[in-house]
Amino acid sequence: MTNSVRVTDHAVLRYLEREHGLDVDVVRRHIAGLAANGVELEAISVKVERVKLLLCGETVVTVLKRNWPSDRRS
Repeated sequence: MTNSVRVTDHAVLRYLEREHGLDVDVVRRHIAGLAANGVELEAISVKVERVKLLLCGETVVTVLKRNWPSDRRS
């Protein structure tokens, strides 16, 4: 029966924040700091730590595993 229950990313994030004390703002600032040079250079992605941040202008839109392709086809 539990296989039919859908849990959104928002619910997972709030659970981690409220039940396990994850400070989302600290994580957000950390990611923003990692992306800052790429944003300055108008890059579409930045490889940092063990991940790749995909950028759209001044926004980090997602985080991929470092070796995943960042295809931007429309």
